[in-house]
Amino acid sequence: MAAAAKQGRSPAAAGATLILAAGFLVLFIGGGARFAVGLTLKPIVDGFGWGRSDIGLAVALFQAVSAAAMLAAGYLADRASPRLVLSAGLVIAGLGIGAMSAIAAPWHALAAYGVIFALGNGAASLIPVSVMVTRAFPARTGIANAVVISGMSVGQLVVIATLAAVMLSVTWQSIYVWLGIAHLALLPLVLLAIPKHTPAQAKAAQPAAGLGVREAARTRQFWLLLVIYAICGFDDFFVSTHVVAFAQDRGVNAFLAGNLLAVMGLTGLIGVVAAGAMSDRAGPIWPTALSFVARVGVFALVMVNQSTLSVAVFALVFGITFMVTAPLTVVFVKESFGTRHLGVLTGLITLVHQVFGGIGAYLGAAIFDATGTYEAGFALMFGVSLLAAALTFMLRRPAAALV
Repeated sequence: MAAAAKQGRSPAAAGATLILAAGFLVLFIGGGARFAVGLTLKPIVDGFGWGRSDIGLAVALFQAVSAAAMLAAGYLADRASPRLVLSAGLVIAGLGIGAMSAIAAPWHALAAYGVIFALGNGAASLIPVSVMVTRAFPARTGIANAVVISGMSVGQLVVIATLAAVMLSVTWQSIYVWLGIAHLALLPLVLLAIPKHTPAQAKAAQPAAGLGVREAARTRQFWLLLVIYAICGFDDFFVSTHVVAFAQDRGVNAFLAGNLLAVMGLTGLIGVVAAGAMSDRAGPIWPTALSFVARVGVFALVMVNQSTLSVAVFALVFGITFMVTAPLTVVFVKESFGTRHLGVLTGLITLVHQVFGGIGAYLGAAIFDATGTYEAGFALMFGVSLLAAALTFMLRRPAAALV
């Protein structure tokens, strides 16, 4: 009997592992590609004679459009096959990021990066990936999502480090061509690894319990999460969009500055896996709070000291916190509101994170263009991170998670 049960579990375990691997690779490519704009910011604006806010606006638009796409992807993941959502997203994202190689005016970047790539990246994102991984690994939601979402950190490390190295010998336009090809090359693997489900099968597999958006919106927990994730996104994309240019402004050469962004992916990997493991043991509140406390510390550091060492410490410590809340979103939603509307609620919280991330990216560029430094931006980030740390301790953890 035991042997038969083991054999019966093997196909399911193998299928879950394939889902995990496919999700990891989708986020690996998408995570690396989305940060390429930070790596290429300075050569683009210097080459065309644009202001940094021209690219900052494209990043802000990307955040808003990808957030809307994530919400739609979450809705579809609840009701249809994540396989279809992810496949369509990869094709659209590949075409959009590839089109960045042909930009010649600021509106081209708005269209290619801010709209087309944003739609695809939002669809082939952590929302449908988290939904399918949560359902494949119901007992270890935190660590399973941490592992799959670490693909974004590993992508940032490997892809950005590789691009920073090859930028010494190729143009920034070539980088975007290869990123487009990478998205399209991943499509066959996704189609093979992720099982096909009909909408009827997906609906039948939905759990019966759980709050919808209207019911969740009547709770204090929901609004606290929205504010906390808004601040998180605000911090995240202020830093990821401008850290390379900031480091170069402080005298760090282009290769080392680009690798700072890449190594943030490595420290981010450490942070995201640690947060997932901690959330399975103690819940998601403590890792979230600790990440904001760390941000308060490094923003304070860079406000008073901008030596090369301080810039490096700032980037690496912030990197540890960068992806911490990503695997915790689905854990917060599962524990607080149940899993019936997991995709749409996770997508809504992530939408707020992304929209405020766009505001942070654009505001950083606008502050620099207006003042010639990022000083006011760092002071603002210090203040809102302190607020987020305080709000996190106001969250409650339910005695028993809804299912």
